[in-house]
Amino acid sequence: MTESQGGEPPAGLELTIAEWGMWEAFRTGSTHDLRTPHPERNDPGGPHPWGPERSVRAQVVALLLLAGPPARPGRVAALKLNGARITGTLDLSGGTVVPYVELHNCRFDHQVLLPESHFTTLRLVGCVLPRLEAARLRTEGDLHLPRCTVQTGIRLTDAQIGTDLLLNQLVVRRDRRGVSVAADGMTVGQDLQAEMMRSYGELSMRGAQIGASLSLRGSTLSNPYGRRALNAPQLTVERTLYLTGAWISGTAFASGATPPYGVINTPEQGTRVQHFECRGGARLDDGRFGDAVDLSQARFTMEADQELSLRRVQTPELRFLGEWLSRGRVVLSGARVVNLVDRADSWPGPGGLVMAGFFYENLIPLGHFPLATRLEWVAAATPEYAPEPYERLAGVLRDSGEDADARAVQLAKQRRRRETLPLAGKAWGYLQDWTVAYGYRPGRAALWMAVLWAAAAVYFTWHPVPPLKEGEGPQWNPELYALDLLVPVIDLGQGTSWRPTGAAQWVVSALILLGWILATTVAAGASRVLRRQ
Repeated sequence: MTESQGGEPPAGLELTIAEWGMWEAFRTGSTHDLRTPHPERNDPGGPHPWGPERSVRAQVVALLLLAGPPARPGRVAALKLNGARITGTLDLSGGTVVPYVELHNCRFDHQVLLPESHFTTLRLVGCVLPRLEAARLRTEGDLHLPRCTVQTGIRLTDAQIGTDLLLNQLVVRRDRRGVSVAADGMTVGQDLQAEMMRSYGELSMRGAQIGASLSLRGSTLSNPYGRRALNAPQLTVERTLYLTGAWISGTAFASGATPPYGVINTPEQGTRVQHFECRGGARLDDGRFGDAVDLSQARFTMEADQELSLRRVQTPELRFLGEWLSRGRVVLSGARVVNLVDRADSWPGPGGLVMAGFFYENLIPLGHFPLATRLEWVAAATPEYAPEPYERLAGVLRDSGEDADARAVQLAKQRRRRETLPLAGKAWGYLQDWTVAYGYRPGRAALWMAVLWAAAAVYFTWHPVPPLKEGEGPQWNPELYALDLLVPVIDLGQGTSWRPTGAAQWVVSALILLGWILATTVAAGASRVLRRQ
């Protein structure tokens, strides 16, 4: 394209009135506003046609951005349009755009091609375009696409955004591959804000790196065409990933404020909450999140074969505080979390939770989350018996000083394990459970011993046992005799000095047998407790 000379357009380029206005506004850095006095006709996505009086050619826009005229003295050249229709294909592939670019409420007839291009800052606000191709785009500053509507997808693969990427209130639909936003390998220097966004297709961010926070507050990700609405394995976020609800101020929203200005973090009078909603699977495997993964007020609507996958995720805090519907699974296999902040009704039921190898150091439940419900949570994650989730829960409770609850978890583990044993093992397990609760309730053994000793002492008081040899041995003492029979190993000198006969023989044998059983179960339980400690 021929470069402009002395501020005039190249020879042979006949500019329309709208293009002349854009040309002069570019040289002064002012906004060229082509909107009409009728607001209903200014909607770039509306049904009203925009004629030549509002149209500029993409060829002229490209000329201004790549080889535009010099700025007027004392001014900075910039392309600022409002309410313009851009005809033809805007192709800036591989180009370096130095001027500042800000387009508001513009309508593009064809896709915008920006692959391999280099911008300082690019802002498209409230625009409508068929597609944005921007693979390996590089910006020194921001890339803004708030309130835009993109009909067949955005491609930002391997793009490098110097500061912030703003996608608030963006509406984007899928391309031929079913992808709404392809941002694999993208790098954002600071924040990525995609609040109140609506994505119809797969939002793909495989291997993306975000320098600060990634916010999808109040967004809706819907992909009825494939398995996943969010596909972001190996995502790195230096601070927090927000898949949360957004508080919407009716006044701010009505005025057309772009979030975060239209979204507030705390409720005020006249506000409502819009949940983050994922209609389809979500994959965050192998992600690294510097501060937290926040799922507060998130809703997941999935098919039976879809899942929220957090395999091998690492983060200091996981806030699992969303709303879970009946289908789909949550997979936490291999994830490592310091603080697990959760609510009882946020977790799926049996068969909907997998957490083999899930490591967490602290439990911070919000609301009523009793131990019995926590044990149901573990059981839901283990359709087949596995000791690891029980051991992790018991360890966390013990480290927080809740020893009684930790013992209750270990007891629940033994009862669950018992169901996998053969008949003899089950019988022995039931005996240990009834007598000493597998050693986790040692007071029960003392109670059994006291009951048996008292019953035996009463029996032998009414049915004294004759001496083995007349005139020899200790004086008859039914209480000591009963105790000597019940306590194995220790000899109180009573058991061998008397000769039981008849029914007393059966009573003596039963006491000796029960004493050994109690001692064995106490020893087994005590050794188990000591090993776990």
